[in-house]
Amino acid sequence: MSQVLFNFHDVVLLMTAMQCLFFAVLLLATNTSKQTSTYFLAAFLFAHAFIPLHELVLWGAEFKFAVREWLPQVYFLGGFAYYLDGMLLFFCVKSLIFRDFRLRPRDGVHLLPFALALVYMSAVFFRLPLEQRLELINSETLVYGWHYVLVEFLCKGLRVAYCLWSLWLIVNYTQRLKSTHSNVEKVDVAWVRFLVAGFMLVMLVEALLSVVKIVGLYQHYDLGVFERIGLTGYYIVFMLVNLLVFTGVRYFASFESVREPEKPRKAAVEQVCNPALAEEIDRKMLAGKFYLQPDVTIDLLAENLEVPTRDLSMIINRHFEVNFYEFINRYRIREAMRLLRSPDGEGKTITDIYLEVGFNSKSVFNTFFKKAAGMTPSQYRRADVTPETA
Repeated sequence: MSQVLFNFHDVVLLMTAMQCLFFAVLLLATNTSKQTSTYFLAAFLFAHAFIPLHELVLWGAEFKFAVREWLPQVYFLGGFAYYLDGMLLFFCVKSLIFRDFRLRPRDGVHLLPFALALVYMSAVFFRLPLEQRLELINSETLVYGWHYVLVEFLCKGLRVAYCLWSLWLIVNYTQRLKSTHSNVEKVDVAWVRFLVAGFMLVMLVEALLSVVKIVGLYQHYDLGVFERIGLTGYYIVFMLVNLLVFTGVRYFASFESVREPEKPRKAAVEQVCNPALAEEIDRKMLAGKFYLQPDVTIDLLAENLEVPTRDLSMIINRHFEVNFYEFINRYRIREAMRLLRSPDGEGKTITDIYLEVGFNSKSVFNTFFKKAAGMTPSQYRRADVTPETA
């Protein structure tokens, strides 16, 4: 009589593992632009594939007994992926946000938890004779031992920390974008924020379940509800992996990345503003009207003004006391005011004008305009006032 090795939950785990491996290979094969974030995404999926396999080996309804009999050597090997997937997800987000991101020797510190886990598992399991390892596997003494449960909790907490770190990068990304781009409204970061938050939710649940196991060392209670929570996590991960790959293929290549922040080369007191250069920049801005380009960036503007990007950024921040986003939109508002009160703007709608001066969002245009003029564009057009200068 044939033996049933997998129940439905086990099948979901197996499908998740196969799905991760397949998508990892697919991403590597299609990454013709050699995008760093895509490599990290593929590495994350490859590492994550071993997590459901590890869960199958440890907790599969019938499969775990088959592994104990046929291939006990693979026990706990997949668990090392727990020390890698959070780190790889973090580097995926970081390399997506910063276009000049490169791995540095100091980044090797992120492998320290993996190395410590390898030392720990070698000490308590891998170095033991096969007979002792089989005894630990069959009795499940190790997986419910206090030190294993504690190490597992620290590992799960580390994964949550990497997700929080990734979310922090995403939250600060918009502000960094305003220092280099003039139109930030078109940049959609909701998808990457949702994905990281989704994985963090699953990892947080796993960390809480580890806490339950720690409490269970001292107090016995029904674990049925917690097992159902863990099973729910399997299905959520299955859906997240599909969404992650879909968005990775669709959005990664078109994501507006920024430069990593540079450390000041001079002391703050030496970074003196150059008023003459500021006046020259203002004169060239008014003459060349570079701000009319909807997607002008600080690099493009620096090229047009024939000023080093770093110097232009410093002048904007220290002399004009705004970020690049506000700097460009000040000139756009000035031009919009001129059009609203001059023959050049006659017959043009408010929409025509805000698009002409470089805005791509009516709400952003209205916000900047009201802040500068103290009234709406329509009110300004009707009012008997002289156009303001920025």
